[in-house]
Amino acid sequence: MSFNEKCYSALKKVPQGKVTTYAELGRVVGSPKSARAVGNAMNKNKNREVPCHRVVRSDGSIGGFAFGSEKKTEMLKKEGVEIVGGKMDLDKFGFRFSL
Repeated sequence: MSFNEKCYSALKKVPQGKVTTYAELGRVVGSPKSARAVGNAMNKNKNREVPCHRVVRSDGSIGGFAFGSEKKTEMLKKEGVEIVGGKMDLDKFGFRFSL
């Protein structure tokens, strides 16, 4: 399984209304210093079943999205994620994978 496929497979486990970070996703696929590579994988995703909009920056800010940050914000809000001042509370909306 490629790095990108590992990222997509793990990301499918993040439930609606929750987010994970690029760093956390890198950690769970076995490459803890690969946040940038995770972002690259998310940008290359073509499968609509992979919820790339649920990956955010470690500081709770939105981060990038192939369809634009406004669309990402809209999708997260539809799922119930509260975004205030461009950030979300990762203690409340963050998802941590158990290894």
